Amino acid sequence: WWQQEVLSQRPIDSIRLYGYVCFMEKEAKIFKAFADEIRLSILALLLEGELYVCEVIAVLELPQSTVSRHLAYLRNSGWALGRRQGIWMYYRLNKNEHEIIREILPIVEKYVANTTDHGMALERLHKFQKKQNQQAC
Repeated sequence: WWQQEVLSQRPIDSIRLYGYVCFMEKEAKIFKAFADEIRLSILALLLEGELYVCEVIAVLELPQSTVSRHLAYLRNSGWALGRRQGIWMYYRLNKNEHEIIREILPIVEKYVANTTDHGMALERLHKFQKKQNQQAC
């Protein structure tokens, strides 16, 4: 009876596994981050270290609203941490959030960060950093 009650309260976030109810909302969010190529690109960029939003915008050549939405998704799913410094918002990988994230990061490094597209993105990042010297967007 308690399983039916729990399932009726959170039917989307639960599954029935061998008669037990398992809640996997956090795990689902972690994996959903991979469902978008923009988020994958951002994750690969964040492997380089902390970046501020303007750097990500310049590298991906996308509107600020799009980049901010994807960064917020990564933050809410546990992949990224954000901090404000003055008017700038900085993001970095959250390597201590969840065991799944710690386990998947080497895979992201091996298969996403070693692509030709990511290599070109890093070149754009380094050019932007030299040009702007992190002074302005």
